[in-house]
Amino acid sequence: MNRRGFLSLAAATPVLASDPKLPQYRIVTKYKPVPGQGMPGKYPGQVARVHSDSVLDEATDTVNAARVETMIDDGMKMLTGDRDPRDSWARFIQPDDVVGIKVNCSGAPRIMSSPEVVAAVVKNLTKVGVAPERITIYERFPDQMRTVGYEKYVPAGVTVTGIEGQRGAILGYDPYTYVEVDFFGEDDTRSNMVRLVTEKFTKIVNIPNMKEHQAAGVTGCLKNIAYGDFSNVARSHRNAKTNTYSFIGTLASVEPLRSRAVLAVMDGLRGVWHGGPFNTEKRFRFYPKMMQFGTDPVAMDRLLLDVIEAKRKEEGAPSLWDRSPSHLWAGRHEFDPQKNLFIREPGHIEYASTLGLGVYHLDKIHLKAVTL
Repeated sequence: MNRRGFLSLAAATPVLASDPKLPQYRIVTKYKPVPGQGMPGKYPGQVARVHSDSVLDEATDTVNAARVETMIDDGMKMLTGDRDPRDSWARFIQPDDVVGIKVNCSGAPRIMSSPEVVAAVVKNLTKVGVAPERITIYERFPDQMRTVGYEKYVPAGVTVTGIEGQRGAILGYDPYTYVEVDFFGEDDTRSNMVRLVTEKFTKIVNIPNMKEHQAAGVTGCLKNIAYGDFSNVARSHRNAKTNTYSFIGTLASVEPLRSRAVLAVMDGLRGVWHGGPFNTEKRFRFYPKMMQFGTDPVAMDRLLLDVIEAKRKEEGAPSLWDRSPSHLWAGRHEFDPQKNLFIREPGHIEYASTLGLGVYHLDKIHLKAVTL
């Protein structure tokens, strides 16, 4: 297809139907859904959770890599019902796949997708026949990734890359796959998908953290896969009343990202209960020492809400659902758990469920949990 024909096809892409009170989004993509693949995936409404007190030493902040591998084996078997974890991984990944591992490094070097977890995921991919050269660990910002040093934990041949060589660079994004929306009259109204997702990867493993987020409420599966795979997303939370409620789910629903994100491994070894995603203050760090496994990002994030809410309640901090302007403060809000820069939007998770991305209500979520 020539360029003119392609642009004609893109222009014909329908506007995403939405509540007229919400921003009006226009999704432009040539990619079609892959039946039975992607979010909410093979196991909608199902989450496996594994907890182990011995996985991390809080005094030294040291991770037990062998325990991580055991937790991942058990979690994958619980999710799929297989006796051998290799069979579990083979349900999602084949040897001829080109696999992207979407990490989260916004709180690095203290809070990030733990290199021990990422290394264990890579190890399992190679066990089912994926060559290291067909695996890429990626994040939008290479400066954040460099503070982690994933390359020291994985086999030679695995690519570790940041999408933006310098902040604001556009070459790593696909100019023909984007979401267009005008939030406040900004000059650039497009958010383009990561080019690796559209042009290279056939499958994506999502490795988010357990973090509070000052605008979205939490950073979990949805936000990591959505904001982490598009350009120009911070504009959604420029003002106290943000657009994160509908933007996160909208981005996550765009093909081919939706179909290629086949599995999520939520790293809850460490967490952040206030000031996320960037806050590295030790007093706002906590240690759930758990991991969650699933294909349904909505169900996984719904359970994450309860984890963060419980910790904030324990610390005497306002609920993620609190919308009182009295808690807004434009000063050093990240150091005061009673204050925040934005009105949080944890409702983005339920909104994503209305786009068919997963199961939100607890009475319809099947959680399998074990403590090692």
